[in-house]
Amino acid sequence: MDTNQVPIMKKDTPDPSSPPTFKSRLLLMFWRNLPRCILVLLIVLIVVLMGAVQDRKVRLEEEKRAARVEEKVLVNAVLLEVQPEPIEDAMNLPGTIEPWTSLELMAQVNGALVEVRVQEGDFVQAGQVLALIEPDEYRFALDAAEAAHAQAMAEYERNRTMYRDKVISTAGLESSETRLRLATAEMEQARLRLNRCTITAPMDAVVKRLDAKIGLFVSIGDPLGELLRIDRLKAVVGIPESDVDAVRRIDSVGLHIQALNNRALVGATHFLAPAPDTGAYLYRLELAVENPGYEILPGMFFRARIVKRRIDDALSVPLFSVISRNDEQFIFIAEGDTVRKQPVRLGVIEQWRVEIVDGLQPGDRVVVEGHRDVEDGQQINVVKVMTDPSERLL
Repeated sequence: MDTNQVPIMKKDTPDPSSPPTFKSRLLLMFWRNLPRCILVLLIVLIVVLMGAVQDRKVRLEEEKRAARVEEKVLVNAVLLEVQPEPIEDAMNLPGTIEPWTSLELMAQVNGALVEVRVQEGDFVQAGQVLALIEPDEYRFALDAAEAAHAQAMAEYERNRTMYRDKVISTAGLESSETRLRLATAEMEQARLRLNRCTITAPMDAVVKRLDAKIGLFVSIGDPLGELLRIDRLKAVVGIPESDVDAVRRIDSVGLHIQALNNRALVGATHFLAPAPDTGAYLYRLELAVENPGYEILPGMFFRARIVKRRIDDALSVPLFSVISRNDEQFIFIAEGDTVRKQPVRLGVIEQWRVEIVDGLQPGDRVVVEGHRDVEDGQQINVVKVMTDPSERLL
């Protein structure tokens, strides 16, 4: 082998001792930073995806909002054209029926009952005999008193004649006159005791309770029974303190008696108590009610509608058409095919109607059905316009 021959190197084999090229350095740097690059790419990808999701969400919300607006445009609404009409500020209170008079019968003389002519529940007339107490003792006493009176009268007439003839003095005449007066008083008292043996009804009434029994010995003051006058009755209502002043000016009150198929009648104001009866601080109001047929009985319940004041030209709407939100009351008024939110101030409430004190004008068209599905400025589809608020809604 020729030692002087130089070995031939391959052209593509790099020389380890030669410096690295730019390409090799770039590849080496990329290889070393490959994890970082992947992380950066992931972060960028996440950011891009989040942006796409947010854009998609915004588009969906806009589409939903547009759909809701489209739906609201199609809301059907019923309108009420408001006109002035009467409304009443009234109370509806419970009460009970009481007899006009409740009378306790008591014995006025001593004696045994020999006759009882009525029973509990009987209707009696004034002057009708109810019972009798043994009268013989009192009849004998009256006979004696009448005899003593006749003797005293004869003595007085004789002494008066003798006085005119100046036979006796003035003192003698006056003494006989005094004896006559005493005899007269004793006779009248005996007659009164005899009359009290017959127990009569002092008024037209019904016998609620009867204690008198044949053979029962009674003394003065013993109870014999109880009578109720019910041809006229008291309808009694408890009035709250805050309404007493208004009730003072009321002459009559409408009543409905539940036990008689809600029969309607009118009671005239009879008495308003000057002080409350109970701890509930209610003032007793008594209303006079005529009951000629005795159909209304004590103890029946009723409802009283007490009208405190009447407003003849009030503007009112159905109570359910008023919306309350965040301490604000408002209604929706239709102007053409568009609704306008209108704050209002409420007044008197009568059943299903409420007075609008401020915020409403005659002729305004109030949305009374569909009002909870609309917003301020929204278009509506007017189904019907009413002028009578009591008309049935569609």
